[in-house]
Amino acid sequence: MSDKPSVLFVCVHNAGRSQMAAGWLRHLAGDAVEVRSAGSLPADQVNPAAVQAMAEVGVDIAEERPKVLTTDAVEASDVVITMGCGDACPVFPGKRYLDWQLDDPAGQGVEAVRPIRDDIEGRIRGLLGELGVSPRG
Repeated sequence: MSDKPSVLFVCVHNAGRSQMAAGWLRHLAGDAVEVRSAGSLPADQVNPAAVQAMAEVGVDIAEERPKVLTTDAVEASDVVITMGCGDACPVFPGKRYLDWQLDDPAGQGVEAVRPIRDDIEGRIRGLLGELGVSPRG
């Protein structure tokens, strides 16, 4: 088991919010945090507007692919952050669960995704503080 904290981001399609959150955490934490993301009903691809919005701030999520949520991913994570997945996320004792209420970028243009991206960045910076990890850059 690793000494570094592990965080799992979960949303329904693992195509927008959870991918942006994982991208931000990887970008800001480097290898100080283990990062996972998954969805209860994964989409075929990451939302192109999310990819574009993240690229605008220098975070590349273009090669990411939506992944299905597994109990193994939850068990392996210290913190599980859900984003609109309802009851689809399994709950295990001893895990820290947070539910981030964020607008869904599905079907939205990049103009609508930018404020969601920026909201997620602020939440990630707060999470890093809670985890005792200094953000890079």
